[in-house]
Amino acid sequence: MEWGEFVSKAAKWLRDKTIEANAQGLLVGLSGGLDSAVTSYLIKKAMGTNHLALIMPCENRQEDIDDAYLIASALNLKTQEVNLNPIFETLKKQLPPGNQIAYANLKPRLRMTTLYFFANNLNYLVVGTGNKSELQVGYFTKYGDGGVDLLPLGNLYKTEVRSLAEYLGLPEKIIEKPPSAGLWEGQTDERELGITYAELDAVLNALEKGDIQGFDQEKIDLILEKMSKAKHKLSLPPVFKPD
Repeated sequence: MEWGEFVSKAAKWLRDKTIEANAQGLLVGLSGGLDSAVTSYLIKKAMGTNHLALIMPCENRQEDIDDAYLIASALNLKTQEVNLNPIFETLKKQLPPGNQIAYANLKPRLRMTTLYFFANNLNYLVVGTGNKSELQVGYFTKYGDGGVDLLPLGNLYKTEVRSLAEYLGLPEKIIEKPPSAGLWEGQTDERELGITYAELDAVLNALEKGDIQGFDQEKIDLILEKMSKAKHKLSLPPVFKPD
């Protein structure tokens, strides 16, 4: 499928899903990264002025906040900023000491809560930015950035999202920016995953086709392990049914 056709079909799908839900519009968390930029483009194309891009600083680098506004300016998005830093600090003080992951996952869960406040208030749907690469290996926070209503990029690998961004003419700085969830200082997606997106996508595609000849077995095992551990993130909670 050519990108022009993909964009048209994705926008129609988003619009149809909004109508089905009797909602009035769509909103997204705008992080300053590639996926949220492409998703923002799609929700605006789908809903016109009935969209909102929320910028939610929570111990973010200033560069990421600036990049979010760069995207907003380039796409002429309707935005609102909600500073989550005071809430994050207050919550940490009320909790017992935690490890790096426990603290890091508070951030996307606070953003999810904020997104749904606006969604409820406006009768909008929350659109997620997750792509196929991240979904398959569970690289998202359960009930955080995974807590959304719609996933227009969920069938595109990360490398495909980058290609789509180039087609859309998004700012080069955003396209070339090293992917990062901004969970802690110096954190990058590829360093945390232990594999580059190019390698990850190639292996995932090979696994899907059932032909993994020529691929490094260590990388295959790494990805299969991540996929196995991610299963609980991709389904509803199991419900106990007594015999």
